[in-house]
Amino acid sequence: MNQVRLVADSSCDLLTLSGMDFVSVPLTIRTETAEFRDDAALDVDGMVRALRDTNGRSYSACPNVADWEEAFGERGDVIAFAITSGLSGSYGVACAAKESCEEHDPSRRIQVFDSLSAGPEIALLIEKAAAELRAGADFDAVCNVLKSYQRQTHLLFALESMHNLAQNGRISKLTAAVAGILGIRAVGQASAEGTLEMLGKCRGARRTLEFLLLEMERLGYRGGRVRIGHCQNEVLAQELCSELLHRFPQADIKSYPLRGLCSYYAERGGIMLGFEA
Repeated sequence: MNQVRLVADSSCDLLTLSGMDFVSVPLTIRTETAEFRDDAALDVDGMVRALRDTNGRSYSACPNVADWEEAFGERGDVIAFAITSGLSGSYGVACAAKESCEEHDPSRRIQVFDSLSAGPEIALLIEKAAAELRAGADFDAVCNVLKSYQRQTHLLFALESMHNLAQNGRISKLTAAVAGILGIRAVGQASAEGTLEMLGKCRGARRTLEFLLLEMERLGYRGGRVRIGHCQNEVLAQELCSELLHRFPQADIKSYPLRGLCSYYAERGGIMLGFEA
């Protein structure tokens, strides 16, 4: 197997990757009185509770150049993934670190992907890169595969609250006010430009599930891989898994709790759904 290091900021929700040289670069969530570093030591549920009790401003902070340089290491080729540049400066900082590392050692090859997404869709990209490397593909071949594969993946989300997104300035407070009222969930997608695009509003878990399934089919889902991340909503995540497996028995579907950064954006009850078309 070719020795290529895989690196991603913590929006990917992965801390380790079996059998691979993988490094997660933590983002940080901050309020006026607290800081939460999205690494293995983070108590995600505790962070979610604390943020719900916070009325003041909260925001996410991306890794700095030194953080990315440390993750890239001193030698060898690297393929890196960053949360969409539409939500964070992480991609731009990663590119600056890439230039610095390549100037120091011109023999190095470092490819940084703007995921135009977050969470489960980035996980799919990382899994694809790992599979290609395990199969013996070289650096350039893996990068070319990923550029094509990225056009085949999608991210949907369903949110019970958008308080943090509004406090962070990512959406208007008027839009945020819709979610959580009388059980209404806001459903949206990561757009082709990497921004949050609202698709509709659903009242109740069942209608949310049906809406998500319809959107998956509209976007071309036919039984490919699915990754479902949830923030304290294992029930809906498992219902999605069950319904998808009923319709597509051979599909590769996994669900898991979101880590810190994605839990910050998804908030309690939120679902993020990455899939192949």
